[in-house]
Amino acid sequence: MDDSKRYEEGMKVRREVLGAAYVNRARENTTEFNRDFQDFITRNAWGEIWTRPGLPRHTRSLLTLAMMVALNRGDEFRMHVKAAFNNGVTRDEIKEVLLQSAIYCGVPAANTAFHIAADVFKEMDGGRKTNSKKRKRL
Repeated sequence: MDDSKRYEEGMKVRREVLGAAYVNRARENTTEFNRDFQDFITRNAWGEIWTRPGLPRHTRSLLTLAMMVALNRGDEFRMHVKAAFNNGVTRDEIKEVLLQSAIYCGVPAANTAFHIAADVFKEMDGGRKTNSKKRKRL
């Protein structure tokens, strides 16, 4: 597959997983400075990895959540909690990933992730999120 086809496929998957509104905002915020990076992640993360047949998107979402906890990437974790629902992941499955993460990534990282996930769930349910700088990072 050539780069343009990989980009097309990546953009399709990116929209399906993250939602059109998120992807449109990312595209609107693309500048000359970050254009190459946006192209890179669309082709490689979304067009190369997320399109592979070896794992279903549901599983990829669960793995991504666990990795974001392990790497202390709160903003990415928040984004992927929302995205996980587009891949059929349930709140109970997210809870189980976070419990597993507590053992392998550490209780403080999982604790923060539980708080972030709760904020996302509240937003999704139409409530206001907790505005805590402490919870912004894992």
